[in-house]
Amino acid sequence: MQDIKESILLKFLCYILIPIMIFVLAVSIIDVSITSQYGEMKGPEEYVETEEFGREYLLTLIYKVQDIREDKEEQRTNTLQSSETTSESYLTTSDTNTETSSDTSVNKKSSDPFSHYNEIEDESYEHPVYYEVINYNSTMISQYINYIIIDKENGNMFTNIRSSNYPEEINKLKSEKTNWSYQDGNITTKIDSINQESTKYMTSSMYSTDNLEGYEVYSNIDPSTLNYSNSLYVQQTVYNMFKGHENLPVYLIPLSAISIIIMIVYLIWATGHEKGKEGIQLNSIDRISYEVISIVIMFVIGMMMSFAVASIESQIPQRILISVFLLCYLIGYACLAVWVSTTIRRLKAKQFIRSFLTYKVCRWIKVTLEKVFKKVTDKQNTNRKITIIYWGFVAISIILACFVWSGIGILILIAFWVWTYYKLLQYNKKLQKINEALRNIYEGNPNVKLNEEELEGTLKIMAKYINDIAGGFTNAIEQSLKSERLKTELITNVSHDIKTPLTSIINYVDLLKKEDINNAQIEQYIAVLDKKSQRLKKLIEDLVEASKVSSGNVKLNMEVINLKELLNQTIGEFEDKLEKKNLKIEMDLPSENVLIKADNRYLYRVIENVFSNISKYALEGSRVYIKLEKQKEEVYLEFKNISKDKLNISAEELMQRFVRGDKSRYTEGSGLGLSIAKSLTELQGGKFKIDIDGDLFKVEIKWKSER
Repeated sequence: MQDIKESILLKFLCYILIPIMIFVLAVSIIDVSITSQYGEMKGPEEYVETEEFGREYLLTLIYKVQDIREDKEEQRTNTLQSSETTSESYLTTSDTNTETSSDTSVNKKSSDPFSHYNEIEDESYEHPVYYEVINYNSTMISQYINYIIIDKENGNMFTNIRSSNYPEEINKLKSEKTNWSYQDGNITTKIDSINQESTKYMTSSMYSTDNLEGYEVYSNIDPSTLNYSNSLYVQQTVYNMFKGHENLPVYLIPLSAISIIIMIVYLIWATGHEKGKEGIQLNSIDRISYEVISIVIMFVIGMMMSFAVASIESQIPQRILISVFLLCYLIGYACLAVWVSTTIRRLKAKQFIRSFLTYKVCRWIKVTLEKVFKKVTDKQNTNRKITIIYWGFVAISIILACFVWSGIGILILIAFWVWTYYKLLQYNKKLQKINEALRNIYEGNPNVKLNEEELEGTLKIMAKYINDIAGGFTNAIEQSLKSERLKTELITNVSHDIKTPLTSIINYVDLLKKEDINNAQIEQYIAVLDKKSQRLKKLIEDLVEASKVSSGNVKLNMEVINLKELLNQTIGEFEDKLEKKNLKIEMDLPSENVLIKADNRYLYRVIENVFSNISKYALEGSRVYIKLEKQKEEVYLEFKNISKDKLNISAEELMQRFVRGDKSRYTEGSGLGLSIAKSLTELQGGKFKIDIDGDLFKVEIKWKSER
């Protein structure tokens, strides 16, 4: 069950199948509805006999007559008002009356009395003819109907047909096969859905032919043009999908409905669960405010629905209609799926209310108010004191300002301002003392002592903390210096005590080496003693030197040194050791001399220690790269070599004392060489750095250049 709940593939299939099954369900329901209402639909000729067509046809003509009638009444009202205005003007002055009557006559001729028609000149008809310029009807077949409407009261003609002989055009409409005419309450037509008998059953006043009283209507529709009617096309498409499978929709409706319910229930159950993760998992969409994502999704869905409905009612090619409708459907479904899934995840994660922008705003206001209240009520908070002082200053200033009309009031107000300024200066002076104490501690001077009795409130607490910190620093520094001093003394004393017997051992070993001993085994023992004693001597010397360097107990003789020359000299001294391990030196030195200021003896010791490290730990038969160059105002010296052993240690650890990269005690060296080199470099004002990249060992040394 857990695998089913966390299956990404199963969720993806459900999201893909749901819109398909919804489409199948909708089409099946539409097919059953169309079949039960219209039966078999073969084409436009059969469609004109349907009740749906009849209602739309009749409704279109009634709308047009009703619009003409309303414009006519509006024109009559405007004429009446114009006449009354003219009469009133005539009573005032006859000259003005004449001019007004003339202007009214001109305006009447030039104005357009009907909102959707323009008057056209036609000599074949004795009354005015108005041609439709705006097709305003909302019915889907209004654009396919050709009509002529005559107002029996004044003989005005309204039409959407361009003709040079309208009486002949009326006879032509009456002779068409699909014509529909209305004269004196009688309908003449060959369309059964809207003949005299059929209209009797249209009981609604909206469809009643009584709305046509006072007008003659002649119309015709070409059924072939209905191929472009999207309403008919949709019905025909659905019908053709199930043609020959009349019973299939009946079975598809329950099957698709059950499938949709099962998949929706599964998605509700599984949404938010991911493989290998516990609890409900939220994504980036779930972190968007719920109102924002809801408004955006509802807007997109509304736009898609409006676009789809408009496409069905518009005259566009049928293939484009299917693509548009399908695109709108998929976009709308995707938006709805995102909205529902994010709602479910938020509910499951108990984050639904918290994801509202309103909730976040209210919570922010609450937290802000709590912080402000806490600051104001906290006696140790400086904001409280500042707030009280500031608003107290404002309140007292306002009160005193009310009495400025008197001389005493002005003096009191000025005195209050001076007193406030003085208190601010005093407060700032106390802050300066605290700032000075902090600066001394920062610069390494822990001998700081603030008088806590001179301060109050938060400043007094700060002074107490600073005094404690300063005292702690003083104790820590004293303990550190004492520990370092004892350590140095211990190393020096122990080294001195060891060197005395060691010197005797070395001397006696030298005497033994000079004796004529014929025993090879004893000679081998003497050689081992000589080697180990010399190594012990070197270790003690390094230990003493490291102790002196770390404590700064070294006297430097700083002078200008040619680093290039010193480097070549050191390479020459280590040439035999390097050749013994088949190490090839690759030099990259500048042509000019490179001068730095350092102690010649200790600078040599730095370079010697680096070369000693290379000769011991570099991979035999490899190359050693040495690079010396000037970089702006600095001298840069770099050593690179490949280590023979795996460097399972960081550069920081390698710089510590008694540490070697091979992690063993089976090689020569004390583990102090690089540490001594680093300390000596820094004592002479340089920088010493080690980088390790795999088996690549690199030393970087920098000094200030002396020109």
